[in-house]
Amino acid sequence: MNEATSQVSVRWTRNLQFVGLDADKRSLVLDGLPEAGGEGTGFRPMQLLLIALAGCTAMDVASILRKQRQDLTALEVFVTGHRVEEHPRIFDQIHVEYVLRGRNLDKAGIEHAISLSESKYCSVEAMLDATRTRITSTCRILGDREAKA
Repeated sequence: MNEATSQVSVRWTRNLQFVGLDADKRSLVLDGLPEAGGEGTGFRPMQLLLIALAGCTAMDVASILRKQRQDLTALEVFVTGHRVEEHPRIFDQIHVEYVLRGRNLDKAGIEHAISLSESKYCSVEAMLDATRTRITSTCRILGDREAKA
């Protein structure tokens, strides 16, 4: 697939439920909350924005760490968006927490990978940065013993 020509569509199914499709016919359900007339069975659009940020940067960090030959066994990315008080659909702050597990992980290498993702590779982060959303991040490194607990 050529990234320059990515295309998606959204099709209304019922109430506030929609199905998003990409050119390869992969689908994702979008839905509103029941109190807003939805069924609460799918993702809300703002959740998808945070998922896209988490997925984009997780893929970057994992790829960079593999190239560094770090012994990464698990990676989780948690993203929390804080909405602007006067506009509940706009995030003014987003915090990204990376939780990494592995053996003898190099903290400096991990911080470098996160920095590269945030500043150079993750297009979702670049788009959010253009809106002046303040994005912060932290990372926790867990060893194998902690990963099994």
